[in-house]
Amino acid sequence: MSGVKRNVLNVKQKLEILQKLDNGESARTDAEDVLNEGNTISHSAALQSVVTLLDYMGQRGFDYGDITAVRKISTDIRQGMNEQQKHRRIIDFF
Repeated sequence: MSGVKRNVLNVKQKLEILQKLDNGESARTDAEDVLNEGNTISHSAALQSVVTLLDYMGQRGFDYGDITAVRKISTDIRQGMNEQQKHRRIIDFF
């Protein structure tokens, strides 16, 4: 993965997002803002982070609504991966 810039949420940022989820707030845009501050993250790295977060949430007993919101993010990432792959196939074809 040379040439790919990654920005991973630090522990403080992750805790802030988890606290917002605990309070019933949406943390999705906060996570996107942090990850998009002049850096990019691959779809696969983002998906792995979401899977790790889901595991954590399951172990800590988060409520169904919070877990569903994070699963939606996972679905969005997978759709982005599929669109990117489709776009690459079209470009490779031409």
